[in-house]
Amino acid sequence: MLFFSFFKTLVEQQVTVELKNDISIRGTLKSVDQFLNIKLDDIEVLEELKYPHLSSVKNVFIRGSVVRYVHLPAAQVDTALLEDATRREAATQASKK
Repeated sequence: MLFFSFFKTLVEQQVTVELKNDISIRGTLKSVDQFLNIKLDDIEVLEELKYPHLSSVKNVFIRGSVVRYVHLPAAQVDTALLEDATRREAATQASKK
């Protein structure tokens, strides 16, 4: 749930999603769910000449299982908060054992 909560804080931010089939799509993050399915608006394909059939697409829904990486703007990532949340979640998991 840590990543789901983190991605929810990035709604309305510009992100780049790299898919397992090597397509990279940049767009505005509109929503994310607990399966890390992602909805992007105002998209652009980074290698448009290689994938011309995607040039007319304006928004996409990406299934979480096909995502390789999500590239985030460094200015949008609060690393101290993320590290703290990771420690808290690890402590919670350890106390359940």
